[in-house]
Amino acid sequence: MDRIQTVVIGAGVVGLAVARKLALEGQEVLLLESADAFGTGTSSRNSEVIHAGIYYPQGSLKAQLCVQGRQRLYAYCRERNIAHQQCGKLIVATSPEQVAQLSAIQAKATANGVVGADALRLLTKSEALAKEPALNCEAALWSPSTGIVDSHALMLSYLGDFENAGGLLALNSRFESAQVLQQEGATQFLVRTVDGTELLAQSVVNAAGLSAPDVARKFLGMNTAHLPKAYYAKGNYFSLSGKSPFKTLIYPVPEAAGLGVHLTLDLAGQAKFGPDVEWVDSPDNLEVDPRRGDAFYAEVRKYWPGLADGALQASYAGIRPKINAPHKAAADFAILGPQALKVNGLVHLMGIESPGLTSSLAIAERVCTLLQR
Repeated sequence: MDRIQTVVIGAGVVGLAVARKLALEGQEVLLLESADAFGTGTSSRNSEVIHAGIYYPQGSLKAQLCVQGRQRLYAYCRERNIAHQQCGKLIVATSPEQVAQLSAIQAKATANGVVGADALRLLTKSEALAKEPALNCEAALWSPSTGIVDSHALMLSYLGDFENAGGLLALNSRFESAQVLQQEGATQFLVRTVDGTELLAQSVVNAAGLSAPDVARKFLGMNTAHLPKAYYAKGNYFSLSGKSPFKTLIYPVPEAAGLGVHLTLDLAGQAKFGPDVEWVDSPDNLEVDPRRGDAFYAEVRKYWPGLADGALQASYAGIRPKINAPHKAAADFAILGPQALKVNGLVHLMGIESPGLTSSLAIAERVCTLLQR
């Protein structure tokens, strides 16, 4: 039987960041990925936005790790010449009733530590239109620290750091189960993959994304009844044919389960709209129904009346790895370590939806701290 110090399950952006950090700390790390390439799940089907840390409840892991992670991520991208742009974002109120909500969002961001040069600034209608003349709004918040990043280049860099530190990525290696063993007063894990491979590990990190709750329930020899259940909130994207009239990201006031149908840009300046919120039963439901575009036109025209008929094309979809049921309040990240699980050497990462990409380096540091206690 092969022996390894640490097994990390899942090679999305968070799994790569965690494996990288552990390897740089001197651990012998094997990263298991069920697909034939890294980062093919949620990590490749999102908006590629570097979030400021605005919307999350004060004191939540999402708030803390987003602010910490955003600062680390910008620094990392500058150091490694990873393509990114701190383009900023406008959160727009398109009706008088929404204007009051902007102040509440601004206060929440301040409470989360989005302060100083990163602080949100309330703009009048004329100030917002001076930034983006094609915009329709009553008022807006300007977030200068929001940006975009080439997520594939970021993950490739994480992988390079990981492998340079001696880590090994095993593709086509789907996790099957793990047995928690107590031997001579120490906890070990017998990890099995579907091809029959067995590994004896001193510690395991479950960073399986959409599959993380299911993976967590396959740890034999421990109580898994209290662990959260997976729910799937699909987000559909539509791309804009033609040149974008905007230089910044445009977000409406947030809605239930998501941040509304917003406009984001890629590094070439191409605009896309989304994601919307569509609760689905399977994480494999990734087809975009072109008929959903009808609702996109209505939502987008609230802040961009100039959107022409026929300008939106069905693009792609991603699944948010939710751990709250539909119509329930959004759950915080679930980062369950040895103390919560009462099993030394084990960390489950569940519900790592947005801002998971932004938070990836901070999440990795949190996991290392939990395993060292």
